[in-house]
Amino acid sequence: MLLAQLPPGPGRALDVGCGSGRFARRLAAAGLNVDAIDRSAPMIRLAEATGSPGPGEIDFRRADITTQPLPSEHYSFISCLASLHHVPFETVTRLREALEPGGVLAVLGLARPSTFTDHARGLAAVPVNAAARLFSYAADRLNGGVDVLPPAPVHMEFPRFAEVRAESQRLLPGSTVRPLLFWRYLLTYRKPLGDG
Repeated sequence: MLLAQLPPGPGRALDVGCGSGRFARRLAAAGLNVDAIDRSAPMIRLAEATGSPGPGEIDFRRADITTQPLPSEHYSFISCLASLHHVPFETVTRLREALEPGGVLAVLGLARPSTFTDHARGLAAVPVNAAARLFSYAADRLNGGVDVLPPAPVHMEFPRFAEVRAESQRLLPGSTVRPLLFWRYLLTYRKPLGDG
């Protein structure tokens, strides 16, 4: 779903909160050169040990997106997978400035329900989530056991959907926020070509 948001052509990507580097490697496989950052030193070591599939190159480094200097209008694609809730939402303004005109910010985030529809979607996700966990457990057993990779650090305080929608419109005019199952949302923002 996030790869479908990639702008056409080669370019440079920033993967925020890259964890073990799985999505950064997908971006490199799509031909982008990737700066992949994470605050967790163990995750960066794991990501570096796994390597890059090419053709794009990946620069894994330990960094905090709230303080890391970002070049202006440098990235054609910026991704945040389950990482934006670890920092103040206003961090998206730094990411917006780092996008080149026409560049895309794609956030797969987590949020708490705030409307009746959000709650209904959450209730619908409960049995689907249970089935997905059961399927994953069975697949792990059939394929030789549970994944030995360490889990990424988890932060369990999430904003409400209504807050995400309101802040997205305020800080990223023209962005879209699409609610998904499993208490997730997809935020997409394309920087206007006239910005600069």
